[in-house]
Amino acid sequence: MQPDDIVLVMTSAPDLLLAKRIAHLVIEEGKAACISLGTPVLSVYSWKGDVEAAEEIPMTIKTTWSRQAELIARIKELHPYEIPEIIVLPVIAGHGPYLDWIRELTRASAQC
Repeated sequence: MQPDDIVLVMTSAPDLLLAKRIAHLVIEEGKAACISLGTPVLSVYSWKGDVEAAEEIPMTIKTTWSRQAELIARIKELHPYEIPEIIVLPVIAGHGPYLDWIRELTRASAQC
């Protein structure tokens, strides 16, 4: 991938308060341009041999390839889970002005 390529980072938080905190911090730090917080979902998963279930807030984060490593590190720092869900997906197309807006916000703040 190229540094200015747009990616979506998918993660979740155990509650809305933490999701909002993560969103505000990574936006202020310029690691992302926009974060969409979803409504609570029930996640069912296997953990240490047991089937677990937990309500979580899904988060879709828009950033660039060049900022995703910093973003992942910051999410891990702020997140209470031992192994938080963090998945990076490439954006293969989109509305040009919106993609340029993401690039502008993540690039400009890198100079701060």
